[in-house]
Amino acid sequence: MIPDYQSLMLPVLRLAAEGEKRVADVAERIADDLGLTAEERDELLPSGRQRLLHNRIHWAKFYMSKAGLIASPARGRFVATDRGKALLATVPERIDVALLMREPEFREFYRNEGGAPAQDSASPRPIDSASATTTPEEQIDAAHAALQAALRDELLQRILSNSPAFFEQLIVDLLVAMGYGGSHKDAAAQLGRSGDGGVDGIVNEDRLGLDRIYVQAKRYAPGNPVGRPDVNGFVGSLVGLGATKGVFVTTSTFSQPARDYVKHLAQRVILIDGQELADLMIEHGVGVRGYRTVEFKRLDEDFFGEE
Repeated sequence: MIPDYQSLMLPVLRLAAEGEKRVADVAERIADDLGLTAEERDELLPSGRQRLLHNRIHWAKFYMSKAGLIASPARGRFVATDRGKALLATVPERIDVALLMREPEFREFYRNEGGAPAQDSASPRPIDSASATTTPEEQIDAAHAALQAALRDELLQRILSNSPAFFEQLIVDLLVAMGYGGSHKDAAAQLGRSGDGGVDGIVNEDRLGLDRIYVQAKRYAPGNPVGRPDVNGFVGSLVGLGATKGVFVTTSTFSQPARDYVKHLAQRVILIDGQELADLMIEHGVGVRGYRTVEFKRLDEDFFGEE
């Protein structure tokens, strides 16, 4: 298990006291000392932009630099300062934010960062469990994931509270937003027009109409999964129409037998359950709109040259 960034402060400082280090070098040493598995070493942040271990080491190093325990003599490298080595000489059991708050420059930084009271104080504000164990980037990713989950749930509730016709129109909007069906008018004219059993509509795969995708939509409540018989009926309709591609959309889920069934078909059938439907709506801006944009910037390593 990868330790939180505060638990990594002491081992990072110890390695930095040996001489100049890079995050990658320190990460390898710490991973070996902890006996981390290959999966743990390669584990990424939820954003997928950086390895979790590297991110936590970076923040451990960053906070200690603000306390004067670590310095950066060259780009991409860091080393323990005399103050850092003096702290190690006291054989501390742990280095964390509470200990760093003893340094005036760190208290100033922490206050400006929003992590401490406005008045001068040698004691930090209470640190909640999330901020004590996760880095700022992890907290941002977790908050984003929580908001996405809440939005996904609300989208599905709204879909279920509307009519079947509304659901069909929503599928039209989504397919057009994803680039299918040619124009919105063409897609709307074709969806629901076929009248074939087991098929709710047909859309063009491309704007020229060189290939077609057959669509089935089931507005089922949560806990009522689409089973293999329903999917089998849809596939039978595709065979009768001479179709090779189909999309089955539901607001609920698909049973495992249904999912296993489509894996070995001659036809290409994609199953989209409620969660994926909501995710696609969010991704393509269907039924949602932005209300707040927050842009975070990070150092551009390419700008400063390769390490």
